[in-house]
Amino acid sequence: MKLAWRNFSLDFSKKTYIMGVLNVTPDSFSDNGLYFNKSSAIKRAIQMIEDGADIIDIGGESTRPGSEPVTIEEELRRTIPVIEVLAKEIKVPISIDTYKSEVAKNALDAGASMVNDISGLRFDPVMPEIVSRYKVPVVIMHIKGRPKDMQQNPVYESLIPEIMDYLRIGIRIAIKSEISADKIIIDPGMGFGKTFGHNLEIIRNLHEFTLLEKPVLIGPSRKAFIGKILGNVPVTNRLEGTAAAVAISIMNGANIVRVHDVKEMAKVARVADAIKTSRKIPSTWKSNYSGI
Repeated sequence: MKLAWRNFSLDFSKKTYIMGVLNVTPDSFSDNGLYFNKSSAIKRAIQMIEDGADIIDIGGESTRPGSEPVTIEEELRRTIPVIEVLAKEIKVPISIDTYKSEVAKNALDAGASMVNDISGLRFDPVMPEIVSRYKVPVVIMHIKGRPKDMQQNPVYESLIPEIMDYLRIGIRIAIKSEISADKIIIDPGMGFGKTFGHNLEIIRNLHEFTLLEKPVLIGPSRKAFIGKILGNVPVTNRLEGTAAAVAISIMNGANIVRVHDVKEMAKVARVADAIKTSRKIPSTWKSNYSGI
């Protein structure tokens, strides 16, 4: 499976790709506004690429549970100056993390080359048209509710089939709007209208989503379910838990992992990829363990 557009190409048969998270917000759950400043954001993006990021995902509105939406004007003010600079300085795709078509359009004009829509093309009816017009890839994510209320007792009759149905409909919306079928990526939306148990079930059954025959993106990085497993540890102490979730996700079919700790997760992905793709035991191993 390949994704090719403009001057970019992602060959999912060769490796798992690393999407580095860059939140240019004052209230992100993961970094608490650390990269809200333009110069800090640009420096961080460049560092992530040096650390192994294949894609930089820039967001100007926090979508943490309970968050309030920001205006289009504010989201543009936060993201566009950063994208304009990075588009001239880096050679990896820039993804705009937004569900607003006007933000997506301005970001694509400024140099972004992907759209990551947490609503799966649902919140803004113009979004499919924008993605189609610019001929760029789009991430269709599952969400139940909206960020403000999505974690208020989310209930499913059958979790995986319901998420798959939502994604399937999103794919149909995209294709109906003449978004190329080979430019669609799917994301089950960990933490977006999901309980602790739901998140574990998604990772455990991630292979089910490969049946939709689209690249699978997943974002377990620093999520609350990891903190809970490790004894309610804070966001800053979830590195090892994230590594475990990333490794298992890759083994279960993830093609892109969206992470904050790029350097560490790039190493995790390399090892997981090697284990996943190995087909035979090297001859040296056979000789060393021939008597076992």
